[in-house]
Amino acid sequence: MVTALPQPAPQPSSNQVKTAIEENLLSPRFYITDFDKAATMDLSLEEEGIQAMLNEMRADYNRYHFNRDDSFHQSWDHIQGDERKAFVDYLERSCVSEFSGFLLFKELSRRIKDRSPVLAEIFSLMARDEARHAGFLNKCMQDFHISLDLAKLTKNRTYTFFPVEWIVYAVYLSEKIGYWRYILIYRHLEQHPEHSFYPLFNYFESWCQDENRHGDIFKALVRSQPQMWQTWKGRLWSRFFLLSVFATHSLTVHERAKFYEMLGLDATNFDKEVVRKTNDTAARAFPVYLNVDHPEFFPRLERSAARNLKIKQLTESAAPQWLKQLRKLPLVLGIVGDLLRLYLIKPLNAESLRGTIR
Repeated sequence: MVTALPQPAPQPSSNQVKTAIEENLLSPRFYITDFDKAATMDLSLEEEGIQAMLNEMRADYNRYHFNRDDSFHQSWDHIQGDERKAFVDYLERSCVSEFSGFLLFKELSRRIKDRSPVLAEIFSLMARDEARHAGFLNKCMQDFHISLDLAKLTKNRTYTFFPVEWIVYAVYLSEKIGYWRYILIYRHLEQHPEHSFYPLFNYFESWCQDENRHGDIFKALVRSQPQMWQTWKGRLWSRFFLLSVFATHSLTVHERAKFYEMLGLDATNFDKEVVRKTNDTAARAFPVYLNVDHPEFFPRLERSAARNLKIKQLTESAAPQWLKQLRKLPLVLGIVGDLLRLYLIKPLNAESLRGTIR
């Protein structure tokens, strides 16, 4: 049972310790939900599968995986300039995202343990995994003389309320898209080891299995709630969260193009592959999935990402605030318009494929 925040390792006095991160539309969020409703979820439709996944989580296959080996014990000061900034930004956002999952799962476990003990234990074990991930990433940040004070970050961050159904949709997609991101980077670096500039990436093969297991748990939660996939509302919400997660991924990946360049990856092609793989995977849980082969799908996503980069440039410019807002307006409206058009593209029926091999 996870009962405490992951503790930062002792840090040299030269390290910068951050207690807050930059807030913007793409920053990882901290969430709370309706804990009473979570405690009363009827899991009977997926009871056997959930029990099997609980047993798998108890096995803790990655118990000894997140130990730093000797390859970390060297200076990383040769990574400088834009490359250092891009990589540290990647580590920071990844750490905050994992820590956000830890806090949510830990609180869910604590609040529902008396009324839904099986689900509470699963959340506790997922919190264990997320704490390991966040702690490991925070130690990686220390190699670059910076770290996050996760305890203070907990107090300083704004928490966003999501209904339980939204949490289930969003976390399922977050875990599955995380799986595909990790495994695709790992496979690419297996083929191109000259681009593996830091030992963190050697851990991604086993790491992604944590993401996959968590995603499978949330798939079971989706399928245990018929209103999330049998109703017209369930179909609309599935489309909404698929598009929201894919749009966020596309904008974020293009913001971090320098990081992917360091890995020898093209940001646009990587984004497309991750979106395609995650979309296909989501068809196993959701009633619908997106038609990513529609001729407008990726061009509109890429145009939104390009507009977001222009917004970022305006934010960082020295122009007066009123002028920045004026110049941002058509860009924001353009992104909203493109995403609305993407939402209106007819989705594909996943239920008709249920039971087939994809």
